[in-house]
Amino acid sequence: MPGIDECLLEAMRLPGARGAALVDWTSGLALGTVGEAPGGDHETTAAEAAELARMAAEHGAFAAPGDGRPPVEDVIVSNHDSYHLLRFVDTSFDSSVFLHLWLGREEGNLALARIRLGEMASRLVLG
Repeated sequence: MPGIDECLLEAMRLPGARGAALVDWTSGLALGTVGEAPGGDHETTAAEAAELARMAAEHGAFAAPGDGRPPVEDVIVSNHDSYHLLRFVDTSFDSSVFLHLWLGREEGNLALARIRLGEMASRLVLG
């Protein structure tokens, strides 16, 4: 079972990966980063992505009705040249972390990245 560093390095092997981070969405702090950051600053990116994750996770409109799982699996934001994929990590504690993958639009495969990030999130060991 991979830890944070191994998981982030695995994410960077995805085609088109520009950067990746594990972020605590309650505090906005990056628990680990690798590669580039949009705007050049991992901490600012983590804080801004955490705001988006918090909005999605805390609003019932996005939740699956009553199945007992975390309310949101992932959030995808696209712009003219890249994708941002936020994948929530189910943990044994409060599940307030997510993987953030920044993916180049030309080289990346969003469907593949979403599947692989889900696999990585399920194997990630925090502690």
